[in-house]
Amino acid sequence: MKLVMAIIKPFKLDEVRQALTQLGIQGLTVSEVKGFGRQKGQTEIYRGAEYSVSFLPKVKVEVAVTDEQADSVVDAIQSAANTGRIGDGKIFVLDVARAVRIRTGEVDAEAL
Repeated sequence: MKLVMAIIKPFKLDEVRQALTQLGIQGLTVSEVKGFGRQKGQTEIYRGAEYSVSFLPKVKVEVAVTDEQADSVVDAIQSAANTGRIGDGKIFVLDVARAVRIRTGEVDAEAL
């Protein structure tokens, strides 16, 4: 099993969700996060004063999938979240040792 974690621009969330739904993904977790990469934040003007925003708002999407689904999930997220501009985000794929569905006690792939 794999945990696919993607950090994307907030306005791309609906497109990513739709792409994953078309793949048959039944659940995902979304968190509002802040961070920066190569963008290094940005400068904004508020009430005539210029200030630097060090952390930009992003959305973290986490999806637990079988090993066989991982590549297609990564491809779907990449194509749906891509704008071609800096700050589109990153995708990380991590190994999952075990998953348990609390309600039924199902484990691993059956728990997904």
